[in-house]
Amino acid sequence: MKKIILFLICLNIIFIPLNVKAASSSAVLDIDSGRTLLCNNCHEKRLIASITKIMTAVLALENGDVNREITVGEEVLKMYGSNIYLEYKEKITLKDLLYGLILRSGNDAAVVIANNISKNEKEFVRLMNKKAHEIGMKDTIFRNPHGLDEETENYSTAYDMALLSNYAQKNFKLYRKISKTKEYETNTGAKSYLWYNRNDFLKTYKYATGGKTGYTPRAGKTLVTTANKDNFKISTVSLNDSDMYNNHENIDNTIFKNYANYKIIDKNTISLNDPFYKDKLYVKEDFYYPLTEIEASKVKTILKVEKKKYKNNDKVGVYEVYLGDEILKRIDVYVKEKEKKNFFSRLFS
Repeated sequence: MKKIILFLICLNIIFIPLNVKAASSSAVLDIDSGRTLLCNNCHEKRLIASITKIMTAVLALENGDVNREITVGEEVLKMYGSNIYLEYKEKITLKDLLYGLILRSGNDAAVVIANNISKNEKEFVRLMNKKAHEIGMKDTIFRNPHGLDEETENYSTAYDMALLSNYAQKNFKLYRKISKTKEYETNTGAKSYLWYNRNDFLKTYKYATGGKTGYTPRAGKTLVTTANKDNFKISTVSLNDSDMYNNHENIDNTIFKNYANYKIIDKNTISLNDPFYKDKLYVKEDFYYPLTEIEASKVKTILKVEKKKYKNNDKVGVYEVYLGDEILKRIDVYVKEKEKKNFFSRLFS
């Protein structure tokens, strides 16, 4: 067995300082790679208000049938603050509840979802914390599905909420659609609804693709937004932010100015100058990573493969991508035999 190591690109690392400070704490994460692009007190625990509802939406999408019709229970009678004004015993689909939850930040929608996804609100909160742990939200504790903090309190960090935003954006097409919707109309039979999205960032920033607002007197204004410029997708979060829309625009513009989303591995152009594997290697997906221009000149990729007996589509090696001495990604490499033509195919050719 013989190992081949090929240095494909000898490319260095200088981090451009981003002189952006927004709110008490803020964070920016690249959606595709998860790279942290900005951290301003981003691991500081704070009340998060209604951006809590992103987690409520995630659990509804993972565990519920969005077309199922739900009967509104007595839980709505105790809700206050921002509501979509559901009526007791009204019938409404989970999909419509999700639009009301995200666009209008309906606290009543949140408790109806919680009591229908789980047997009760307490059990739903347990699922919220379990999912937070799975995602890697190490500094987060949920105690309710809506974000009100007069009786129970939800604490998280800007970084953790950016992780949650990334998870929702990457895994749920309907969440992406709802969070960027500016206006939604529906009729439950009992009444008609017309909802406008409270997230004004969708109106004021041309690269905005979604997000969720939040506010309580104790938490202050909280905001999660997503943006996409030239297929460079980011989640931006700020907590206790009195000028949240201007700050998010300033942050995002700074990120887009200093970083670009580079394609480091192209799945269609894997080559090795060795006859054993010549024109037979492939990876399953492209690899993109956000880099500054200076960083891009210092990326290094190494292809490691083993000469061995193989079957079609066997794993035979790995790509390693480095930024300086830090490894960014390991990507499995596979081998694929060219399809052999039979006599008639060759004759036709």
